[in-house]
Amino acid sequence: MIKKTDIPKEFAIDKQIHQTTYLVGGKLKEWKGETTDVYSTISSSDEYKPTLLGSVPDLQEAEALEALDSALNAYDRGQGVWPTMHVRDRIICMENFVKQMKTKRDVVVKYLMWEIGKSLPDSQKEFDRTVEYVEDTIEDYKNLDRNAAKFQKHDGVYAHIKRGPLGVVLCLGPYNYPLNETFALLIPAIIMGNTTIFKPAKHGVLLITPLLEAFQTAFPKGVVNIIFGRGRTVAAPIMKTGKVDVLALIGNSKSANALQDQHPKSNRLRLVLGLEAKNPAIILPDADMDLTINECLTGTLSFNGQRCTALKVIYVHDEVRETFLKKFADEVDKLKFGNPWEEGVKLTPLPEPGKPAYIQELIDDAVSKGAKILNKKGGKHFDNYIWPAVLYPVTKDMRVYQEEQFGPIIPVLSFSNIEEPLDDMAESNYGQQVSLFGKDVYTLSPLIDTLVNLVCRVNLNSSCQRGPDVYPFTGRKDSAQATLSVHDALRSFSIRTFVAFKDNDLNTETVQQLLEAKVSNFVSTDYIL
Repeated sequence: MIKKTDIPKEFAIDKQIHQTTYLVGGKLKEWKGETTDVYSTISSSDEYKPTLLGSVPDLQEAEALEALDSALNAYDRGQGVWPTMHVRDRIICMENFVKQMKTKRDVVVKYLMWEIGKSLPDSQKEFDRTVEYVEDTIEDYKNLDRNAAKFQKHDGVYAHIKRGPLGVVLCLGPYNYPLNETFALLIPAIIMGNTTIFKPAKHGVLLITPLLEAFQTAFPKGVVNIIFGRGRTVAAPIMKTGKVDVLALIGNSKSANALQDQHPKSNRLRLVLGLEAKNPAIILPDADMDLTINECLTGTLSFNGQRCTALKVIYVHDEVRETFLKKFADEVDKLKFGNPWEEGVKLTPLPEPGKPAYIQELIDDAVSKGAKILNKKGGKHFDNYIWPAVLYPVTKDMRVYQEEQFGPIIPVLSFSNIEEPLDDMAESNYGQQVSLFGKDVYTLSPLIDTLVNLVCRVNLNSSCQRGPDVYPFTGRKDSAQATLSVHDALRSFSIRTFVAFKDNDLNTETVQQLLEAKVSNFVSTDYIL
């Protein structure tokens, strides 16, 4: 337990954030209705109790539809200022935004720690990585436009091919990376000329509020609309109108399916989704044990396993099972638990108050069906945490095998035939990544050739992860739709569109005049430096 005097001054909550405005139509509108209190599971009292961080507006259907109308008006059936703006000018707006964003680093990092329990180094990394993502997106967008600054000719027909926006995007981000993964959706959607409606996640909502003014001042009115409230209250009415062109969501498939089903023209709805995963580790007999254990610790318990890219099940070969399990269980118990700003902390309070009870349910179910907790601290309860439990042997009828646990619990299965984990992966509803540990190239080669057809990223002797952000981030089956990376996201939020004309004197003269007059933002061969 910490006392208020134990909290470093720079991280103390001296003043709560009671957000009373939301961004619609380029205005920060005052909200005088009901609000939702935002609590942290981190306590600053002598006796444990959640800390009140502030509150946000509890907007309703009318406000949600107002935000939709704002985005529709800004897009204006493709005639709006933003979708028709020159690429160079959109880039200037985005550069203005990121410049303002950088000034909010300290407050955003502080609320990342308090709202979701992310450690100080990881919170700083999330902010810095997000800034880098925005800057890399700007550079990639410049390259995209440079490569399109030309005309092609085939069969007597010229074409000037570029990428154009899709329309109105509804963006819903996750609580585990409320800044980085949200902006990985929002930033490419905006810069490609779309207009957006953004609702922050339930946890990690206050850290967005310091950026409202930057969104307001950097972009034309209606391009970015930020609303607060319950998803079913504000997102569902927006989808029911059928006026959303893109649903961009990182979260769970139940939410994604529910929102898709409410759209009356689903064939017209573009989806950019990052959903569940049950990424396995496969440990072969010749794996470097020290490296494997370190990578599996990071893979399973980085940010308490609250990552879609986390290792959520471990398959270990019978020949090295006992060695791995003993060493791994010991290392799990050596990890330091504490508050996010404490030096060397690896395990931090869980942001969801009900998560420890859920993890306990998974433990109880597994133990009742024959699993054992291998580490001494496994399942130990704190007020806002439950110690990671290493469970073995896990069987397919256990909930911890079937469900994406998204928390500190580690199911382990053993195998003698490599076909066992391969069959499980083929039957799984998910197909994001896998970690493969081993050295023998003659064993690894056929495995890699198979695994790349079951998942979208094979991590060799490395834990699963999203980054670097220049690499594709996607998944098969129920794990994802579309691809996110600096390069791919620009394409996910746009469509190829072009001007074509037959090669004759009239068209040649007309297009030449268009280029010389520089009155069209689309028909342009300007090279952006």
